[in-house]
Parts: sequence; C-alpha cells; structure tokens
Amino acid sequence: MEHIRGESRHLGIHVDRPVADVYAYASNPANLPAWARGLGESIEETDGRWVAPSSPMGRVVVAFVPANDLGVLDHDVTLPSGETVHNPLRVIPDGTGSEVVFTLRRRPGMSDAEFQRDADMVAADLARLKDLVERTGTGCGT
Repeated sequence: MEHIRGESRHLGIHVDRPVADVYAYASNPANLPAWARGLGESIEETDGRWVAPSSPMGRVVVAFVPANDLGVLDHDVTLPSGETVHNPLRVIPDGTGSEVVFTLRRRPGMSDAEFQRDADMVAADLARLKDLVERTGTGCGT
C-alpha cells in the first residue's frame, strides 16, 4: 500500500504513577536506552546535543522540546541521511496515574508491514517505560 498522507496511529499505555514521575523519567534523554530501544543501547551528550551513536538506523541525534508543565515530550530524531522525524509524545493525567501517548506517523514510501513493525516497536518501548517507572516509583532512578 502507498503512503497515505497524514496517516497516524496513536499508541498509548496506562502507567500507575503520577504524571510528574513519568514525565521526570521519560524527559531525561539519559534514560532513553533503558526504554526506547529503537534509539539504540546508548546515548551521549555531545556539544549540548544528545547522540545515539549506534541506533538501528545508524548515528542519530535526539532533541526534545524544552521542559514544560504540560506533559509534552515531543522530540525530533535526525537520521544519518539528515532527514528529521518529528515524534509527538505526551504524558497525560489518567485518574491517579498517567497515560503515555505516542503518535506514530507513516513516513513516505513506508509499506504496511514497515508501519506495523514500527507500531510494534513503539508499543514495546511504551511497555518498557511503564515497567521501569512503576517498578522504580517516585524519583524513577534518575
């Protein structure tokens, strides 16, 4: 199937921790390797930029929006090709816990199978985030 302009999937998971705890952990780029495996097993701060040197896509640069009180964790990932992929990510209140919602957008030329593979990877990342934050509790080990 061809790329459908504007096609997105919203992938979410409930986390049994307050928004502040989830946001504190997820907004720290140093924690990305523990839960966002699509960005690789390591990340380092170099000249004020967060670089994942060995992601499955190659060397990528990750830039989050500035810290905020709205739970917005949008981040851009600049690929080795120079293309920048914008990734909307939110932590929103859900009762006494939180919901983490990632908006996955189909990139041009992406097949149905590739789009599903990316959705599965994001769902696994969110499940790891949930497990880490719920296990470590307040302060989230940061």
